[in-house]
Parts: sequence; structure tokens; C-alpha cells
Amino acid sequence: MSHNSTDILLHPIRLRVVLAISGNDLTTTELGERLPDVPPATLYRHVAKLADAGLLEVVRERRSRGGVERTYRLVVSAANIGAEEAVSMTSEEHMTGFVTFVNALVGDFGCYLDHPDSNPGEDAMGYRQAALWLTEGERTELLVKLRGALTPYLALERTEERSRSLLSTILIPDLSAATTKPM
Repeated sequence: MSHNSTDILLHPIRLRVVLAISGNDLTTTELGERLPDVPPATLYRHVAKLADAGLLEVVRERRSRGGVERTYRLVVSAANIGAEEAVSMTSEEHMTGFVTFVNALVGDFGCYLDHPDSNPGEDAMGYRQAALWLTEGERTELLVKLRGALTPYLALERTEERSRSLLSTILIPDLSAATTKPM
């Protein structure tokens, strides 16, 4: 992903579109139902920008009321900020990206809680933070194992039996703890 693509992805509305369409094939109308606070003209403009940048692909087209309704799919390989791009980003750009991502998570969580069928006590929903003491090698091993554990599930297609779940991970080195002596 080029730096320009990073700028495209880290826009608040476009990131929400990317997160909403991830794992789905959706029309702009269906995206609008998932993002009801985004005006339709704004949504269409951002979907077009994502498609032009290669982050969304058209998987179907059909005639609808004199126009063409397109169904989009996320191009997963294009919708990631790789290690090379992350290294070239400034601290300010990382903070902007992180805040954009967290705001999208807050929006997703709010939609879940607002849904009449939500049941936080029974839905296997959760949020937690764990403090891990890891060497650089152990941290790398953890990330490799997490990727390995998730890979088969990321490949699963949508079916009648499957419901969509969102798994968001954030790994932040705690540099303030690094200066504290072990007991």
C-alpha cells in the first residue's frame, strides 16, 4: 500500500466502510443500512474513492431503477498497512490512524448494543486487556501463533449457519513498564 493508499484508508468514514464490508459482499445501499449516520452522497463518494484506489472490487452488477447497482468486496491484501508503510509513518500519523480505528470500534460496539437482539451476557461478547511480559522473540512468536490460529477462520465463507463476529486486536508495548525493575 502506498502512502497515498494509507491516507485513503485512514479517513474516518472510509475506514468504517472497510470495517463494515470486511467479510461481506455489499451494495452501497446495504452499506448505508450498516452506517445510517453517513449521508448517502457522502457514502457513495467514499465507496468510489476506495474502489478507485483498489481497496474495494466490484463482484456483481445489476440493473436497478434505470441505474446499475454494484456489489463490492474488500480487497484484503490492499486494505492493510504493511510493516514498510508503518515504519514510514510519523507518530502523528500513527495516532491519527489509531484514533480513527478506535472510533470505528466504538461505533461498531454502539451498533451492537443498540440492536434489539443484543445480549451482552450471553453473546460471548467481551473486551479485556492482558499485561504480558515478553521478550522481542516471544512477542514475535505470539503474533505468528495468533496469525496461524486465525488464518483458517479468515478463509471461511458466509453461510446460513455462520454469523459474523468482529475480532479486533491491539498490541501496544508498555514502555513505561520497561523502566521499572522486576521484583
